[in-house]
Amino acid sequence: MILTVTLNTALDITYRIRSLRPHTSHRVSEVTERPGGKGVNVARVLAALGHEVTVTGFTGGATGQVVQERLAGVPGVVDALVPVTGPTRRTIAVVDDRTGDTTQLNEPGPTITPAEWSAFVEVYEDLIPAASAVALCGSLPPGVPVGAYAGLVRTARSAGVPVLLDTSCLLYIIKPNADELAELTGSHDPLRATQDARRRGAGAVVASLGPDGLLALTREGRWHATPPSPVRGNPTGAGDSAVAGLLSGLIERLPWPDRLTRATALSAATVPAPAAGEFDRATYEKLLGRVTVTGEASAA
Repeated sequence: MILTVTLNTALDITYRIRSLRPHTSHRVSEVTERPGGKGVNVARVLAALGHEVTVTGFTGGATGQVVQERLAGVPGVVDALVPVTGPTRRTIAVVDDRTGDTTQLNEPGPTITPAEWSAFVEVYEDLIPAASAVALCGSLPPGVPVGAYAGLVRTARSAGVPVLLDTSCLLYIIKPNADELAELTGSHDPLRATQDARRRGAGAVVASLGPDGLLALTREGRWHATPPSPVRGNPTGAGDSAVAGLLSGLIERLPWPDRLTRATALSAATVPAPAAGEFDRATYEKLLGRVTVTGEASAA
């Protein structure tokens, strides 16, 4: 079982409009609602790849109830979300069909009380022994203690469970995007920033470079995976699909170039999909043989 943690779960709402223009009214041509938040998106992609996944984090209010109802219909995903008093947030993506651009509006999430945090930690500690890997994903809702991710990583590592952290924090394996990596290290050069992040203690760093693919610096070597060409569509959730590819490759003990190939192909195949947490399988299978991976393994 792979465990994904989404402390700030969401109901992802995607609106498609003909053309986004400020200060005017718009007719929405299509509305899509999905359970969301980074770890939930990762879980749905992993389940589609055939892995058993358990989702935990927080859920509350009417929006949280909708998230759980929608999760119940996803094969391969087990709901272990912890109830809270505050309402689960909504994230709204507005897709401009004319340009292909997406405008994202993210609510802050509920305020978590100390008792609710303690209840989550208890659930998390109960789930860890059965996990083959854990993904800690996304932003922290208000009220969650400073250093929350550090404590969750320590719990997993003490049980011998590998961790992938997808946030701007730094622990063990991380997957920030280029802007987060620059904020973390102070360098806007992806290779230099990745090297600095590894020196700070990460076991491996995989930096997301958007349409330019993934840059990985690991104990085993250094590689850069690039898709053959940009894919038109909604990029929301592309990074989450990359995390799913990295995690599944970890579980299957694939060599790093193969993990990066899968993660890059999944990320690109998410762009033409209707919503985050999904990928276009035909695009994914086509891209698997067209991703370019350059780099070298470390000397033994």
